[in-house]
Amino acid sequence: MARGDQLSRQWRIIQSLLAARKGKSASYLAKDLGCHSRTVYRDLEALQMAGFPLYTEKDEGRTLWALLDEGLHQMPIPLNLTELMALYFSRNMLKILDGTVIYDSLVSLFDKVKATLPSDYIDYLEKVEFGLEVGVKAHKPYRRFQQTLALVHEAVQGQCQVDMRYFTMSRNDSTRRTVDPYKVWFYDETFYLIGYCHLRQDIRLFAVDRIESITLLGTGFNIPAGFDAEEFMQSSFGVFRGDPVRVQIRFAPASVGYIKEKIWHPTQVLTSEPDGSIIFSAVVAGIEEIKIWTLKWGAAAEVLAPEALRKELAAEAKAMLEKYTASEKKMT
Repeated sequence: MARGDQLSRQWRIIQSLLAARKGKSASYLAKDLGCHSRTVYRDLEALQMAGFPLYTEKDEGRTLWALLDEGLHQMPIPLNLTELMALYFSRNMLKILDGTVIYDSLVSLFDKVKATLPSDYIDYLEKVEFGLEVGVKAHKPYRRFQQTLALVHEAVQGQCQVDMRYFTMSRNDSTRRTVDPYKVWFYDETFYLIGYCHLRQDIRLFAVDRIESITLLGTGFNIPAGFDAEEFMQSSFGVFRGDPVRVQIRFAPASVGYIKEKIWHPTQVLTSEPDGSIIFSAVVAGIEEIKIWTLKWGAAAEVLAPEALRKELAAEAKAMLEKYTASEKKMT
């Protein structure tokens, strides 16, 4: 039996007893929950051992279970236990957002939820949490950009133009821009602002952590009718924008399982080859990001098309070989 199912059933028992005037029999609870009465008895005993104030009383020959009212009726939470567990665990899963209003609000929300729960039930949740560990990989320290992110959100919600100085990594240069902020987009542990850039006369993508300064101008704007952020970013393999390019990459048999287990791009097509390899095909925006992704797979990936991407990968591999060869000569 799944642990979550057991906890959810016990939570439903508590809610059922709270709603009962005179208590309920184990057989009634079993019928209501769709399980055997022996299962209900085990749950009731487990709840008693966890510290819940359960007691029994006789009524016309029946044994009724009831719950002492110790303020539990004050729980204004329309959540079952598995939903509470999901909320509790999501704090750790969203650690990468630490320092943002999203994470801070989630922590505040769960603190309010905890305040309505009996201490024994909190202990119960924390024991369950002990069995789950969430790893946090490399991420950006958004606490440093908390004020910038807050202003970006305010501008998006109020459809207010902003004046900002933005650092472009590829040019190693900062420029001042007036932007109509359409939407905040979170991708690969990074917050981006999608908006119309008056300097470039086009809809652009800005990494929030590269916004060096930002001021709300108080000037309103209208988002173009029919603009869809998901559609706008769909062709991109990540965040880069560019002309659509059809790519084909052959993956060696040893890597086929890893390629098949994920949807890497909404347009992808996987074609199995007789030798056990697989050909990945997709239409992506430009080749820059697909090049970085392909390099990650090393010799297990071979670009078949387009020729421009194939040549760039070949040049990259040659440069790497020359660098390692030179390093080995120096070491010897």
